Amino acid sequence: MKTRHLVILGILTLTACGKGVQKEAEEEINDSTTPLHLLKPDYKTPYGQLNPDSVKADIDRVFSYIDEATPAKMTDGKVNQGTYRLTSYEWAVMYDALLDAAKITGDKKYSDYVSDRIRFLAEEADKAVDVSEDGQLRQVKNPLTLDDAGAMAGAWMRAAMADTTLNISPYIEQYWQVVEQSPVHLSDGTIARNRPHYNAIWLDDMFMALPSMAVRSQYKDHPEQLDEAARIASGFFKRMWMPDKKIFRHGYLEDATHQPSMAWGRANGWAILTLCQLLDYLPENHPKRAEILDIYRQHAAGLAELQGIDGFWHQLLDRPETYEETSATAIFAYALAHGVNEGWLEATTYGPVAQLAWEAVSTKINEKGEVEGVCVGTGMGFDPAYYAYRPVSVKAAHGYGPAIWAGAEVYRMLKDNHPYVNDSAVHYYDIDPEATMPLFSLDKDGKAIEIRH
Repeated sequence: MKTRHLVILGILTLTACGKGVQKEAEEEINDSTTPLHLLKPDYKTPYGQLNPDSVKADIDRVFSYIDEATPAKMTDGKVNQGTYRLTSYEWAVMYDALLDAAKITGDKKYSDYVSDRIRFLAEEADKAVDVSEDGQLRQVKNPLTLDDAGAMAGAWMRAAMADTTLNISPYIEQYWQVVEQSPVHLSDGTIARNRPHYNAIWLDDMFMALPSMAVRSQYKDHPEQLDEAARIASGFFKRMWMPDKKIFRHGYLEDATHQPSMAWGRANGWAILTLCQLLDYLPENHPKRAEILDIYRQHAAGLAELQGIDGFWHQLLDRPETYEETSATAIFAYALAHGVNEGWLEATTYGPVAQLAWEAVSTKINEKGEVEGVCVGTGMGFDPAYYAYRPVSVKAAHGYGPAIWAGAEVYRMLKDNHPYVNDSAVHYYDIDPEATMPLFSLDKDGKAIEIRH
């Protein structure tokens, strides 16, 4: 796509804009002297024509920061205690995001980071005898829970398929054994936890387990793993989906008469991210694909209705009095842009929503490359105060992978579609409108006149 400073179809040329500014300085602005619809809005986040190169620059700023903040080295006999843990599930999201960013942009430094860190962890785990004092190596050598192993299993399998020089199969199998054996399952297979109550279902666990099962189906050529992931997804839908709002609740108690319905933003992010990853692997003729695609599209519609005016989503999605939260906004930017790019969503409808979400996220990437406005780790609560007053921190790892993932997918969306500013609004077109649509300008009286077809 050509880079343009501004394209306005059907309203005016840049020269006409200049005359409007001069008029404002010379005489009173009213409907007779000035086309009032041309007055410049005071947007809080960037709005208009978005340049793919600027998106790539934002991705690189975040990458430079995390590359420096997470060195692959040992310090005092332990994996370096950097700002973020190389073995956390949040960093599994980072590995997934970087693998996709490398594929989309062609920039190998992203995938090199993944290979470098994972190779380092595996080699140090090979040498280690006692990992009781090193939490990061313990997670690699002796993972215990779904939080330890779920997202990481998928990321390491993807890394192994992308880089065949990685000798990490034994650790992948350890991770996978935990995914298969550690979770609590209800009678229909739905994953649950015994905290904070027995048989409590966390929406987060869709992401902790199901995408790794989908990756496993390809990594080991075991399609039955994909079948099982899709079946378990249906159990989550039955309990967690709120059809009237077209969003998910965060927590569910299997034996409760009245269910808590806290629509936490990031948990909804994990859910739609899971749907995206399942759809990426499910063949077109899979018996569960239609159900998953339908929930995905309904969720996308529900989210579009709840997006705030500055592009963000709120900590509790349906409570706009709660704060604007960056990690959820980044995940939604990714999920909607990915849907546009894969043809699951119409670009005309969802391209502007995804672009505005990315523009919002970009305002939270500071000069150092830190991601601001990210909610810290959060458990399950049954009242709005618990979620509304969760702290935010640039040290919360949850925002970094989603920011890179969102940027990469929006970069792809801009390259593969035809976004233009038309009548001051962002619109997405299937084909280049400059070559196929009439162009207009304004005469001195503000009347539209055709200048080219």
